[in-house]
Amino acid sequence: MPIALTIAGSDSSGGAGIQADLKTFAAHQVYGASVIVALTAQNTTAVTAIHPVPADFVAAQLDAVFDDLSVDAVKIGMLATAELIETVADGLERHNAKNIVLDPVMIAASGGRLLREDAIEALKRRLLPLCTIVTPNLPEAAALLGTATAETENAAAEQAEALLALGPANVLVKGGHGSGDDSVDILIGKDGRRERLVAPRIATKNTHGTGCTLSSAIAAGLAHGIALNEAVALAKRYISAAIAASDAVKVGRGHGPVHHFHHWWDRPDGSKP
Repeated sequence: MPIALTIAGSDSSGGAGIQADLKTFAAHQVYGASVIVALTAQNTTAVTAIHPVPADFVAAQLDAVFDDLSVDAVKIGMLATAELIETVADGLERHNAKNIVLDPVMIAASGGRLLREDAIEALKRRLLPLCTIVTPNLPEAAALLGTATAETENAAAEQAEALLALGPANVLVKGGHGSGDDSVDILIGKDGRRERLVAPRIATKNTHGTGCTLSSAIAAGLAHGIALNEAVALAKRYISAAIAASDAVKVGRGHGPVHHFHHWWDRPDGSKP
């Protein structure tokens, strides 16, 4: 049984964070373990409170998982503070973690800030060099680089190159926050990999947890032993289908969750997906 570990915050409404990651792992037939680094009070409309978990307890969770489970891939999401970033980086190095996927979560779909300003430098310095792949959206890529959000595909590719220079083996800059009929993601790697992943842009407000879900799907593919470029392509198809099916999931009054189990659940009329 492939095992993937998510290191992230808990979403009390269940659409993002730890909850979305574990749903995604399950949808990909991967056993999911978790290290919770923060509790959030949030729903589809807002993040109203964040309570970081003490760093020593985060370290204890990491050690407990790695001391017993054979972890095939790690997905990292919301880390909130510089201290938590340092703690997680130390733990991953201590246990020689492999197949590390970083989703640099900074702002929730509802607009709530999830990463403190002083933590950005720690993220770049300690975590990026450990990563197999980092998966920022356009605003996150700009925030990491301290520049304006890319408005063209060429600008997004340039920012991907700049992020690659900070140490990760691969960078996937996601185009979901862009414009146009298609959502274009740019994948580049230190091995010379250059790929353009395209999917039709879907008109829906139900985008809660999309970044968590995509990065977890990539981690699930890596846990199965799938090559990175194929894992990214499969994850892109999975999240596109999950967004397309999201209107069937009637949850909340704001940005609802994507449909993690769109391949498995019957439609309301009883027909198969």
